[in-house]
Amino acid sequence: MSQKPPEPDEAEAKAARLATAYHESGHAVMALLQGRPIEKVTICPAEMTAGGSRLGACKIQKGQQKSIQDPLEAEVLILLAGMVGESHITERYCHAGASQDLMMVERLLSRRTHKERELRRLAKRMLSKTEHILNREDHRKAIASIAVQLVEKETISGRAVRQLFAEAVQQK
Repeated sequence: MSQKPPEPDEAEAKAARLATAYHESGHAVMALLQGRPIEKVTICPAEMTAGGSRLGACKIQKGQQKSIQDPLEAEVLILLAGMVGESHITERYCHAGASQDLMMVERLLSRRTHKERELRRLAKRMLSKTEHILNREDHRKAIASIAVQLVEKETISGRAVRQLFAEAVQQK
């Protein structure tokens, strides 16, 4: 007896859940690479205090584990990493899904320049840098491993994220 294929709505929900898992995993991997400790990562939807809702979250602890040369750049890379991580599974950027991240990137980068052209150039450079970092084979594996765990468990601890990241990097 063959199984019937999932309903289109169910398939879409699974695809969205997986894309969210990759998005949050991208944030987590980049945060670790930037020396930021992770408290937890989740793909549980929730209401936001300022209104609206979010599909998931990567909760980064305050402070940092190692000194960062450029904290603003590190924050921008972490913000862009969600969209880049998600593109590993969707093969495209979902600007709508990353809209809050992108607004924050623009706000942060406007501290460096108020000229629109320079701002776009700087944002493009930061996106290229994020792609370069996260497209390394071991970083792609880490994102995928964390995403699989998120789909399975919905929420994983920072400790589990660090362990999955370390395993992926060691396999290189």
